[in-house]
Amino acid sequence: MTAVARAHLSACPACDAVPAAQALADHAQTEQEARIALSVPGVHCAACIATVERALEAYPNVTSARVNLTLKRASVEAGAEITASDLVSVLAAVGYEAHELDAGTLSATQNDKAGRDLLMRLAVAGFASMNVMLLSVSVWSGAEAATRDLFHWISAAIALPTILFSGKPFFVHAWSALKHRRLNMDVPIVLAIVLAVVTSLWETSLSGEHAYFDAALTLVFFLLGGRYLDHRTRAVARSAAEELAALEVPRAFRVVNGREESVAVRDLQVGDVILVRPGGRMPVDGEILEGQSELDRSLLTGETLPVFAEPGQTVSAGEVNLTGPLMIRASAVGEQTSLHRMADLVAVAESGRSNYTSLADKAAKLYAPGVHILSALSFVGWYLYTFDVRTALNIAAAVLIITCPCALGLAVPAVTTAASGRLFRKGMLVKHSTALERMAQVDTVVFDKTGTLTAGTPKLINLDAFDSETLSIALALSRVSAHPLSVALTQAAQMAGVEPAAVQKLQEVPGYGTQGLYNGDLVRLGRASWVGASNEGSTAAYLSIAGKVSEGFVFEDSLRAGAEEAVTALREGGKDIVLISGDSSDAVRALAEKLGIANWEAEALPEDKAKRIQALSEKGRYVLMVGDGLNDTAALAAAHVSISPASALDAARVASDIVLLGGDLSPIPMAIETAQSATGRIRENFRIATIYNIVAVPLAVAGLATPLIAALAMSLSSITVSLNALRLR
Repeated sequence: MTAVARAHLSACPACDAVPAAQALADHAQTEQEARIALSVPGVHCAACIATVERALEAYPNVTSARVNLTLKRASVEAGAEITASDLVSVLAAVGYEAHELDAGTLSATQNDKAGRDLLMRLAVAGFASMNVMLLSVSVWSGAEAATRDLFHWISAAIALPTILFSGKPFFVHAWSALKHRRLNMDVPIVLAIVLAVVTSLWETSLSGEHAYFDAALTLVFFLLGGRYLDHRTRAVARSAAEELAALEVPRAFRVVNGREESVAVRDLQVGDVILVRPGGRMPVDGEILEGQSELDRSLLTGETLPVFAEPGQTVSAGEVNLTGPLMIRASAVGEQTSLHRMADLVAVAESGRSNYTSLADKAAKLYAPGVHILSALSFVGWYLYTFDVRTALNIAAAVLIITCPCALGLAVPAVTTAASGRLFRKGMLVKHSTALERMAQVDTVVFDKTGTLTAGTPKLINLDAFDSETLSIALALSRVSAHPLSVALTQAAQMAGVEPAAVQKLQEVPGYGTQGLYNGDLVRLGRASWVGASNEGSTAAYLSIAGKVSEGFVFEDSLRAGAEEAVTALREGGKDIVLISGDSSDAVRALAEKLGIANWEAEALPEDKAKRIQALSEKGRYVLMVGDGLNDTAALAAAHVSISPASALDAARVASDIVLLGGDLSPIPMAIETAQSATGRIRENFRIATIYNIVAVPLAVAGLATPLIAALAMSLSSITVSLNALRLR
């Protein structure tokens, strides 16, 4: 309903007096507001949410800002003149990294309707089963004749609508399987429920002694409990390909006849000239026509250092322009860009992983036909023995009820929930329902370098080699630049208590460094070739004062906490360790030697990482991939199982099965041990269910399985399986 309509419906005469024109103006103003979606991977608690929302709402013309902690995403309502880059800068000022997301590409985030639906059905089934069980206790205690029949009819009145409502998920999945001419675990469940209800109604109408309403409801209750636990383990998972697509820049500045115009990226065509300002992300693949700058390719290639950019050089969608404006001629747009091809790689890899058959599915393939055959044979055998359809049907129903997979339905989700809880307390979030089963099989661990084994940010290591004057001049030059090496130098100098020198006419030269005048002399900080140094270190910046070059400021990428411990523990546990990075050979070799990793590969493209993992898989290896960048997403999805740090980009976290909530890698070996224990518990639960059937089935076939025995047997098996799962805690 519009604001105008609400005004006319008001019961207050004074409100009706408000001019409609004002209401229309307000409505038009609301329509002009823009909705901006930002990925904010650094939020992890209520204080983070409050800080981010407060910073965004304090910005002029921002109407509202809301942060979703689960998705680590901020949704902002703001005036049409506000851009995502403005808000990214606002969050950077309060210490939070942010990336623009295309809100149109992301599917609308819905509440967990499926989870709430299962929980509601579980509650109804539990309430109904308790009431019917109370009536059954009276029957088992000796109620006879009219009293027994009345209790049975009351039980039927409670059970029938409850089973129709609460059992709907089983009916739907069973019918879906039968339509495609296959069996799943829901087929014997539904058959047991239907046969139990039909038999119970028949027996009640004939004033029979036994009815299975309580057993049918208990069966639905326990199986819904297992289904809900299973759903909770899947609730966090979303499509990585969708997140990758959302990282594509939604708008770009196209230059036509010397004039800039803001257009949607989907409207760009090959050959268009596009302006990318400093701090902006490349919207297309293309070639640089004008300008010099440096590009941050770390998310795409894993390269630690920015890359010099000049006319004639090619760029890829998703790269970040750091220091100077660039004119780009588009060579690939939309689905043809390298970023979109990476999203396709992830989608293909995800579909391949979905072919994994879980232990529960393997059990269902054997269990379902076996139960049906056994029940049918019981019916035929008892009919031939007694020629009494009623007796034969009762025993066939008892066989189905007592063999129905209550324990099997709980075997996997109970263990998975217990193991996931244990890992969560150790700082690891398990997202995928079969992740633990796959983790238990791992024999090879592949690590990315930048942002995974290392912190991904350079650190100055030779600050003590310079005198105070040199440091003060370097600080004055570095603090005006957003280059990663300049930022690292500024932080190190400020922590050491260095004061900046009085350098005048400061100017950043895109792609080269910064310069200014100190006591009338030209001072420069930047690339070796620009300041006149004889050789350029891969991780060094150089300072020249009046043409005299000082020793280089040397940087290195520091190790992530727990990296050495994790690699050592994995190696001692018999796992093969592989390091694959898009960084330079020198940087990768140095890290591999430091950690004792013999098998390493440098300058690997995203496709190379995914192909290497696929090659290992084809050799029969079970690969665990640990990575954090866009360049790792295809490899994370292609691996048998994958882990990413919480600091990773959204797309990488989504592609992985397990997320490290802290910055420490040391829990990874423990996670593998927990996964192996969990898989062992699942197999134990299957054995418990098998032993239960070996004991219970002969009783049912012999006609000794009364409703009391059936209900007790099902409950006992389910409780035993759950207690065995809790041993993991």
